[in-house]
Amino acid sequence: MLTRRIAIAAVTALLALPVAALAAPLKIVATTGMIADAARQVGGDEVTVTALMGPGVDPHAYRQTRTDIVAMTRADLVLWHGLYLEAQMQDFMHDLERRRTVVAVAEALPKDVLRGHDDYADKFDPHVWMTPLLWKDVVTEVQRALSEARPEAAETFATNAAAHLADLDGLVTYGRSVLDKVPADNRVLLTAHDAFGYFGRDYGFEVLGVQGISTQSEAGLNRISELVNMLVARKITAVFVESSVSDRSVRALIEGAAAQGHTVKIGGELFSDAMGADGTYEGTYLGMLDHNFTTVASALGADVPTRGMNGKLSAGF
Repeated sequence: MLTRRIAIAAVTALLALPVAALAAPLKIVATTGMIADAARQVGGDEVTVTALMGPGVDPHAYRQTRTDIVAMTRADLVLWHGLYLEAQMQDFMHDLERRRTVVAVAEALPKDVLRGHDDYADKFDPHVWMTPLLWKDVVTEVQRALSEARPEAAETFATNAAAHLADLDGLVTYGRSVLDKVPADNRVLLTAHDAFGYFGRDYGFEVLGVQGISTQSEAGLNRISELVNMLVARKITAVFVESSVSDRSVRALIEGAAAQGHTVKIGGELFSDAMGADGTYEGTYLGMLDHNFTTVASALGADVPTRGMNGKLSAGF
């Protein structure tokens, strides 16, 4: 009799739970770490998220593996960036969307806020995560996709998204506060490829890349020579390497400037197409941008908090 009463009580307790609490977590596969982070922030306990591209991985050149294909075909929801970022995966994604729920989250952005692509007349610069003002709209699209995939958890997703968007507002404020302190003559950001165009547009920096928007574009000797002469003529003293791109071309600039008697240093490593190591603050979107804002501002002459916006950065400044 006691056993029967326990069983009845257990069933009654289960019936009292919301439907979403009874369901298994929504299985999500995201291409980039930035999208995966947004899905985790919005989804919370309602989701399990797998990111295909880890720290240091270049999405421009990435091709899906057999393991990736299995994961995506078994997922409840596949989130990819779009805007020709995952160029080598695009055909596969369009084929997959005939059978699974697949959403290109950055494609929801209005075209009038996007920069043109320097290699393709009909495409746009995909690096919208470089400014939280644009990334907020991507987070909202992630929320929409999750809510459509699991309507019974839509209220939870809305609450989580609102909290994350508030954090992004704080990131916007912090970025402006430290980057506005960079002297006018120093507001030049030179990196391995042209990933920081939206950053430059929103924060008032001239942005130059050795390569174009895609890392697949070639950097010729003429381009290297032009940039070396510019560094020397304008007395620019700091350039930046990227975590997901070879530093070879940037070091060629430094050597070229040195040959002309001008010293240029590496101002730091920036996260461009991938976030930091898994399990670290820099391995989150907030930490990625906090690191970039703080690193750029510090290297170009601004006074910055020792460990960034929240005092969580791994390295001090």
